[in-house]
Amino acid sequence: MRPLRLCGKNSYNSHLPWLAIRPAGRYYREKTNLMDAPQFFTTDDGITLHYRLWRGGEHRPLIVLLHGMASNLTRWSEFVEHTALKDRFDILRLDLRGHGRSFTRRPIGMERWVRDLASILEAQGYERALLVGHSLGANVALWFAAREPQRAAGLVLIDPVLTEALRGGTRWLHRLAPLLRLVVWSLRLLNWLGFRRRHIPLRDLRQLDEQVREQLLGAGKDKDFVKRYTSPRADLRYFPTAHYVRELIEITRPVPTLEQLRAPVLALISRAVTFTDTAETRAALARCPQLQVEELSAYHWPLTEKPVEVRQAIEAWCAKLARQN
Repeated sequence: MRPLRLCGKNSYNSHLPWLAIRPAGRYYREKTNLMDAPQFFTTDDGITLHYRLWRGGEHRPLIVLLHGMASNLTRWSEFVEHTALKDRFDILRLDLRGHGRSFTRRPIGMERWVRDLASILEAQGYERALLVGHSLGANVALWFAAREPQRAAGLVLIDPVLTEALRGGTRWLHRLAPLLRLVVWSLRLLNWLGFRRRHIPLRDLRQLDEQVREQLLGAGKDKDFVKRYTSPRADLRYFPTAHYVRELIEITRPVPTLEQLRAPVLALISRAVTFTDTAETRAALARCPQLQVEELSAYHWPLTEKPVEVRQAIEAWCAKLARQN
């Protein structure tokens, strides 16, 4: 039976004509011959989540890739294409609720992202997963490991944003969280009254990363690169404003107690100081019982700046875990 599609002009999802009303707790796969196939899962509260799953065979361990703030799963496209991990692991990358093709104007936040991920793992039949997250995605991985400790086989944290390491304006965002919550509430009210953009385009972050690597990083224009990737204006073109403000709250929110982490952790930290202090980040992560830290010559976007180094570090660490187990 073909699902009913929402294409109405006034629908929240009118810019996503592929989105369908589907029964909760079910996952669907688009017709394609690709192993890295688009799939969809409908949550208990009616949100359709989009993810891609590279499944090479039965009874293989799973790696989950989690993107950062105002981002989507295409940030991991280059990694998935080139990584040798596909030989030994299934690889799942998802658009977190509110991002990319998991579009919604309904509330987002850490608890919902953790619950969504747990639901997808259950639907796909995976008891455990190794979580790899960048920035906000790293924080999501930490929250998942705290809420679902038996399901986190390991964590790779790429530039996690830890409260004690915040600096400059980012530190003020943490302090202004109550005011930002009021801003989110006001924006959502305006959305409900009809004051909202009718079209929010999707963004191919792999294409963007390749362009800036050639045009900015390759030309030695590091300052222009940082300006581009820290620009709220650039992000807001592709992301609802209420969600953006909400993510400022979530990304500066204290993470669960690191001393209680059961899973082994690989932390990849950029040396250049942007949103957080490198030394303070290392000091905070030192509380993890099973920790390996590697520093990268990057700002805050090593998947863009140093994709080969990131891939090699994760592959080597996963191989080390396999030997230990």
